Amino acid sequence: MKSGIVFINLGTPAAPTTSAVRQFLKQFLSDRRVVEVPRLIWLAILYGIILPFRSPRVAKAYQQIWMNDTSPLRYFSQRLVDGVAKKIGAHYPGEEIELRLAMNYGQTSIADTVDELLAAGCERLFFLPLFPQYSATTTAAVHDEINRVFSRRRDIPQWSWLRNYHRQVAYVEALAQSVRQYWSEHGRGERLLMSFHGIPKRNVELGDPYQRHCEETAAALATTLGLNDNEWQLSYQSRLGKAEWLQPYTDKTVIALAMAGVKKLDVLCPAFAVECLETIEEIDGEVHEYFVENGGEEFRYIPCLNDSEAHQNLMFLLCKSFIEEKTHLFS
Repeated sequence: MKSGIVFINLGTPAAPTTSAVRQFLKQFLSDRRVVEVPRLIWLAILYGIILPFRSPRVAKAYQQIWMNDTSPLRYFSQRLVDGVAKKIGAHYPGEEIELRLAMNYGQTSIADTVDELLAAGCERLFFLPLFPQYSATTTAAVHDEINRVFSRRRDIPQWSWLRNYHRQVAYVEALAQSVRQYWSEHGRGERLLMSFHGIPKRNVELGDPYQRHCEETAAALATTLGLNDNEWQLSYQSRLGKAEWLQPYTDKTVIALAMAGVKKLDVLCPAFAVECLETIEEIDGEVHEYFVENGGEEFRYIPCLNDSEAHQNLMFLLCKSFIEEKTHLFS
Protein backbone atom coordinates (compact mmCIF):
# COMPACT_ATOMS: atom_id res chain seq x y z
CA MET A 1 0.00 0.00 0.00
CA LYS A 2 1.51 3.29 -1.11
CA SER A 3 1.79 6.02 1.51
CA GLY A 4 2.47 9.75 1.52
CA ILE A 5 4.07 11.94 4.17
CA VAL A 6 3.46 15.69 3.97
CA PHE A 7 5.67 18.07 5.93
CA ILE A 8 3.91 21.39 6.38
CA ASN A 9 5.39 24.78 7.18
CA LEU A 10 3.60 28.09 7.52
CA GLY A 11 4.43 29.54 4.11
CA THR A 12 6.43 32.13 2.25
CA PRO A 13 6.00 34.72 -0.50
CA ALA A 14 6.78 33.41 -3.96
CA ALA A 15 9.21 36.28 -4.53
CA PRO A 16 10.71 39.18 -2.55
CA THR A 17 8.46 41.71 -4.25
CA THR A 18 5.72 43.94 -2.92
CA SER A 19 3.02 42.22 -4.96
CA ALA A 20 4.09 38.71 -3.91
CA VAL A 21 4.37 39.73 -0.26
CA ARG A 22 0.98 41.43 -0.41
CA GLN A 23 -0.61 38.28 -1.84
CA PHE A 24 1.00 36.14 0.87
CA LEU A 25 0.05 38.46 3.73
CA LYS A 26 -3.51 38.73 2.43
CA GLN A 27 -3.99 34.97 2.60
CA PHE A 28 -2.10 34.53 5.88
CA LEU A 29 -3.69 37.38 7.80
CA SER A 30 -7.19 36.60 6.51
CA ASP A 31 -7.17 33.28 8.36
CA ARG A 32 -9.55 33.50 11.31
CA ARG A 33 -7.24 31.19 13.27
CA VAL A 34 -4.37 33.65 12.90
CA VAL A 35 -6.28 36.84 13.73
CA GLU A 36 -9.33 36.65 16.00
CA VAL A 37 -10.27 40.32 15.82
CA PRO A 38 -13.94 41.01 14.84
CA ARG A 39 -14.07 40.49 11.08
CA LEU A 40 -15.21 43.87 9.80
CA ILE A 41 -12.76 45.72 12.00
CA TRP A 42 -9.89 43.49 11.00
CA LEU A 43 -10.61 43.64 7.26
CA ALA A 44 -10.57 47.43 7.44
CA ILE A 45 -7.17 47.32 9.18
CA LEU A 46 -5.82 44.65 6.83
CA TYR A 47 -6.81 46.32 3.56
CA GLY A 48 -6.49 49.91 4.72
CA ILE A 49 -3.22 49.78 6.66
CA ILE A 50 -1.32 46.49 6.73
CA LEU A 51 -1.38 45.42 3.08
CA PRO A 52 -0.61 48.82 1.50
CA PHE A 53 2.00 49.95 4.04
CA ARG A 54 3.51 46.77 5.45
CA SER A 55 3.93 44.88 2.17
CA PRO A 56 6.68 47.14 0.74
CA ARG A 57 8.63 47.07 4.04
CA VAL A 58 8.38 43.30 4.34
CA ALA A 59 9.40 42.89 0.69
CA LYS A 60 12.58 44.89 1.35
CA ALA A 61 13.32 42.68 4.35
CA TYR A 62 12.88 39.55 2.24
CA GLN A 63 15.22 40.97 -0.39
CA GLN A 64 17.95 41.09 2.25
CA ILE A 65 17.60 37.42 3.20
CA TRP A 66 16.54 35.78 -0.12
CA MET A 67 18.87 32.86 -0.89
CA ASN A 68 19.30 30.37 -3.72
CA ASP A 69 16.40 32.05 -5.56
CA THR A 70 13.98 31.30 -2.74
CA SER A 71 13.24 32.16 0.86
CA PRO A 72 15.28 30.60 3.69
CA LEU A 73 12.11 28.97 5.04
CA ARG A 74 11.44 27.10 1.81
CA TYR A 75 15.12 26.38 1.16
CA PHE A 76 15.83 24.74 4.53
CA SER A 77 12.40 23.07 4.75
CA GLN A 78 12.94 21.37 1.38
CA ARG A 79 16.47 20.29 2.30
CA LEU A 80 15.10 18.85 5.54
CA VAL A 81 12.43 16.86 3.68
CA ASP A 82 14.95 15.64 1.12
CA GLY A 83 17.23 14.44 3.89
CA VAL A 84 14.42 12.58 5.66
CA ALA A 85 13.37 11.00 2.36
CA LYS A 86 16.86 9.53 1.96
CA LYS A 87 16.78 8.13 5.48
CA ILE A 88 13.35 6.56 4.97
CA GLY A 89 14.44 5.10 1.65
CA ALA A 90 17.49 3.55 3.27
CA HIS A 91 15.61 2.11 6.27
CA TYR A 92 12.48 0.96 4.40
CA PRO A 93 13.68 -0.04 0.93
CA GLY A 94 10.63 -2.19 0.28
CA GLU A 95 8.04 0.42 1.18
CA GLU A 96 6.36 2.78 -1.28
CA ILE A 97 6.51 6.11 0.53
CA GLU A 98 6.29 9.53 -1.08
CA LEU A 99 7.48 12.61 0.84
CA ARG A 100 6.40 16.15 0.04
CA LEU A 101 6.73 19.67 1.44
CA ALA A 102 3.61 21.84 1.55
CA MET A 103 2.83 25.31 2.84
CA ASN A 104 -0.34 26.35 4.61
CA TYR A 105 -0.18 29.74 2.88
CA GLY A 106 1.25 30.40 -0.55
CA GLN A 107 2.84 27.82 -2.82
CA THR A 108 2.91 24.79 -2.75
CA SER A 109 -0.49 24.41 -1.10
CA ILE A 110 -1.71 21.49 0.97
CA ALA A 111 -4.53 20.97 -1.53
CA ASP A 112 -2.16 20.68 -4.51
CA THR A 113 0.13 18.36 -2.57
CA VAL A 114 -2.73 16.06 -1.56
CA ASP A 115 -3.99 15.97 -5.15
CA GLU A 116 -0.51 15.03 -6.35
CA LEU A 117 -0.07 12.24 -3.82
CA LEU A 118 -3.51 10.75 -4.42
CA ALA A 119 -2.96 10.88 -8.17
CA ALA A 120 0.29 8.98 -7.57
CA GLY A 121 -1.69 6.20 -5.88
CA CYS A 122 -1.17 6.97 -2.19
CA GLU A 123 -3.87 5.41 -0.01
CA ARG A 124 -2.55 6.58 3.37
CA LEU A 125 -1.38 10.07 4.26
CA PHE A 126 0.50 11.43 7.27
CA PHE A 127 0.67 15.18 7.88
CA LEU A 128 3.54 16.56 9.94
CA PRO A 129 3.27 20.29 10.73
CA LEU A 130 6.71 21.74 11.46
CA PHE A 131 5.51 23.46 14.64
CA PRO A 132 6.97 21.79 17.75
CA GLN A 133 4.57 23.56 20.13
CA TYR A 134 0.85 23.41 19.40
CA SER A 135 -1.09 26.62 18.82
CA ALA A 136 -4.47 27.26 17.26
CA THR A 137 -2.76 29.98 15.20
CA THR A 138 -0.47 27.47 13.48
CA THR A 139 -1.20 23.78 14.03
CA ALA A 140 -4.98 24.10 14.20
CA ALA A 141 -4.90 26.29 11.09
CA VAL A 142 -3.17 23.43 9.29
CA HIS A 143 -5.78 20.98 10.59
CA ASP A 144 -8.54 23.27 9.29
CA GLU A 145 -6.98 23.31 5.83
CA ILE A 146 -6.56 19.53 5.73
CA ASN A 147 -10.23 19.13 6.58
CA ARG A 148 -11.21 21.69 3.94
CA VAL A 149 -9.27 19.72 1.35
CA PHE A 150 -11.00 16.46 2.22
CA SER A 151 -14.44 18.08 2.56
CA ARG A 152 -14.36 18.55 -1.23
CA ARG A 153 -13.58 14.88 -1.90
CA ARG A 154 -15.91 11.91 -2.05
CA ASP A 155 -13.17 9.27 -1.62
CA ILE A 156 -11.13 10.26 1.45
CA PRO A 157 -7.92 8.33 2.14
CA GLN A 158 -6.89 7.08 5.55
CA TRP A 159 -4.97 9.94 7.15
CA SER A 160 -3.38 10.99 10.41
CA TRP A 161 -1.41 13.92 11.68
CA LEU A 162 1.04 14.93 14.37
CA ARG A 163 -0.35 17.49 16.80
CA ASN A 164 2.92 18.59 18.46
CA TYR A 165 6.34 17.19 19.29
CA HIS A 166 7.83 19.53 21.87
CA ARG A 167 8.01 16.73 24.47
CA GLN A 168 9.99 14.42 22.21
CA VAL A 169 13.35 13.69 23.79
CA ALA A 170 14.97 13.76 20.35
CA TYR A 171 13.65 17.29 19.75
CA VAL A 172 15.03 18.65 23.01
CA GLU A 173 18.31 16.83 22.47
CA ALA A 174 18.60 18.24 18.94
CA LEU A 175 18.19 21.75 20.37
CA ALA A 176 20.73 21.00 23.08
CA GLN A 177 23.17 19.61 20.54
CA SER A 178 22.90 22.78 18.45
CA VAL A 179 23.64 24.93 21.52
CA ARG A 180 26.57 22.76 22.61
CA GLN A 181 28.03 22.84 19.13
CA TYR A 182 27.74 26.62 18.99
CA TRP A 183 29.38 26.96 22.40
CA SER A 184 32.22 24.64 21.41
CA GLU A 185 32.94 26.77 18.34
CA HIS A 186 32.30 30.27 19.70
CA GLY A 187 32.48 30.05 23.46
CA ARG A 188 29.60 30.48 25.88
CA GLY A 189 27.67 33.66 26.59
CA GLU A 190 26.59 34.97 29.97
CA ARG A 191 22.92 34.13 29.37
CA LEU A 192 20.90 31.91 27.03
CA LEU A 193 17.68 33.56 25.85
CA MET A 194 15.06 31.28 24.31
CA SER A 195 12.84 33.46 22.12
CA PHE A 196 9.54 31.91 21.03
CA HIS A 197 7.06 33.39 18.57
CA GLY A 198 4.37 35.19 20.48
CA ILE A 199 0.57 35.02 20.31
CA PRO A 200 -2.06 37.29 21.90
CA LYS A 201 -2.48 36.70 25.63
CA ARG A 202 -6.23 36.37 25.09
CA ASN A 203 -5.66 33.26 22.97
CA VAL A 204 -4.10 31.50 25.95
CA GLU A 205 -6.86 32.71 28.26
CA LEU A 206 -9.35 31.08 25.87
CA GLY A 207 -7.55 27.74 26.04
CA ASP A 208 -4.60 27.73 23.64
CA PRO A 209 -1.87 25.53 25.23
CA TYR A 210 0.97 27.26 23.36
CA GLN A 211 2.43 29.14 26.33
CA ARG A 212 2.58 25.97 28.42
CA HIS A 213 4.26 24.12 25.56
CA CYS A 214 6.87 26.87 25.21
CA GLU A 215 7.57 26.86 28.95
CA GLU A 216 7.92 23.07 28.93
CA THR A 217 10.33 23.27 26.00
CA ALA A 218 12.47 25.91 27.65
CA ALA A 219 12.60 24.11 30.97
CA ALA A 220 13.47 20.79 29.32
CA LEU A 221 16.25 22.37 27.27
CA ALA A 222 17.69 24.16 30.31
CA THR A 223 17.67 20.90 32.26
CA THR A 224 19.33 19.01 29.40
CA LEU A 225 22.03 21.68 29.17
CA GLY A 226 22.48 21.68 32.95
CA LEU A 227 21.66 25.39 33.30
CA ASN A 228 20.59 27.00 36.57
CA ASP A 229 17.83 29.61 36.76
CA ASN A 230 20.28 32.51 36.41
CA GLU A 231 21.76 31.22 33.17
CA TRP A 232 18.69 31.22 30.93
CA GLN A 233 15.31 32.80 30.37
CA LEU A 234 12.34 32.74 28.02
CA SER A 235 10.75 35.50 25.96
CA TYR A 236 8.25 36.04 23.12
CA GLN A 237 8.79 37.89 19.85
CA SER A 238 6.94 39.11 16.74
CA ARG A 239 3.93 40.79 18.33
CA LEU A 240 1.51 42.63 16.06
CA GLY A 241 -0.98 45.35 16.94
CA LYS A 242 -1.84 47.00 20.24
CA ALA A 243 -3.32 44.04 22.12
CA GLU A 244 -1.30 42.44 24.90
CA TRP A 245 0.71 39.43 23.76
CA LEU A 246 2.55 36.80 25.77
CA GLN A 247 5.28 38.31 27.90
CA PRO A 248 8.10 38.96 28.52
CA TYR A 249 8.67 40.52 25.10
CA THR A 250 11.97 39.64 23.44
CA ASP A 251 12.92 43.17 22.41
CA LYS A 252 12.32 44.61 25.88
CA THR A 253 14.07 41.64 27.51
CA VAL A 254 17.18 42.11 25.41
CA ILE A 255 17.30 45.84 26.17
CA ALA A 256 16.89 45.15 29.89
CA LEU A 257 19.67 42.56 29.86
CA ALA A 258 22.04 44.93 28.08
CA MET A 259 21.27 47.76 30.49
CA ALA A 260 21.77 45.38 33.43
CA GLY A 261 25.33 44.73 32.29
CA VAL A 262 25.08 41.53 30.26
CA LYS A 263 27.75 41.87 27.58
CA LYS A 264 27.57 38.51 25.82
CA LEU A 265 24.12 37.09 25.03
CA ASP A 266 23.25 33.81 23.29
CA VAL A 267 19.82 33.67 21.62
CA LEU A 268 17.95 30.61 20.35
CA CYS A 269 14.51 30.39 18.68
CA PRO A 270 13.16 26.90 19.58
CA ALA A 271 9.68 27.37 18.06
CA PHE A 272 11.06 27.79 14.53
CA ALA A 273 12.03 24.59 12.73
CA VAL A 274 14.01 26.48 10.08
CA GLU A 275 15.29 29.99 9.43
CA CYS A 276 12.77 32.59 8.32
CA LEU A 277 12.18 36.33 8.35
CA GLU A 278 11.44 36.27 12.09
CA THR A 279 14.75 34.65 12.99
CA ILE A 280 17.12 36.32 10.51
CA GLU A 281 15.70 39.81 10.05
CA GLU A 282 13.93 40.28 13.38
CA ILE A 283 16.14 38.45 15.89
CA ASP A 284 19.61 38.59 14.30
CA GLY A 285 18.80 42.01 12.83
CA GLU A 286 16.51 44.30 14.84
CA VAL A 287 16.85 42.65 18.24
CA HIS A 288 20.60 42.33 17.74
CA GLU A 289 20.77 46.09 17.22
CA TYR A 290 18.72 46.77 20.36
CA PHE A 291 21.20 44.79 22.43
CA VAL A 292 24.25 46.60 21.09
CA GLU A 293 22.64 50.04 21.21
CA ASN A 294 21.91 49.59 24.92
CA GLY A 295 25.36 48.51 26.05
CA GLY A 296 25.65 44.88 24.99
CA GLU A 297 28.76 43.80 23.14
CA GLU A 298 28.20 40.33 21.65
CA PHE A 299 24.78 39.20 20.45
CA ARG A 300 25.22 35.60 19.28
CA TYR A 301 22.29 34.11 17.40
CA ILE A 302 22.27 30.29 17.44
CA PRO A 303 20.74 29.06 14.15
CA CYS A 304 17.59 26.94 13.90
CA LEU A 305 17.85 23.19 13.47
CA ASN A 306 17.30 23.66 9.71
CA ASP A 307 18.45 20.59 7.72
CA SER A 308 20.96 19.37 10.32
CA GLU A 309 21.53 15.67 10.83
CA ALA A 310 19.92 15.84 14.28
CA HIS A 311 16.81 17.49 12.81
CA GLN A 312 16.57 14.90 10.04
CA ASN A 313 16.87 12.14 12.62
CA LEU A 314 14.10 13.72 14.69
CA MET A 315 11.76 13.94 11.70
CA PHE A 316 12.58 10.37 10.71
CA LEU A 317 11.69 9.25 14.25
CA LEU A 318 8.38 11.14 14.11
CA CYS A 319 7.49 9.35 10.86
CA LYS A 320 8.38 5.84 12.06
CA SER A 321 5.13 5.02 13.86
CA PHE A 322 3.13 5.93 10.76
CA ILE A 323 5.39 3.92 8.45
CA GLU A 324 5.36 0.84 10.68
CA GLU A 325 1.59 0.65 11.20
CA LYS A 326 0.13 -2.64 10.03
CA THR A 327 -1.05 -2.08 6.52
CA HIS A 328 -3.94 -4.53 6.85
CA LEU A 329 -5.64 -2.06 9.20
CA PHE A 330 -6.06 0.32 6.29
CA SER A 331 -6.92 -2.01 3.45
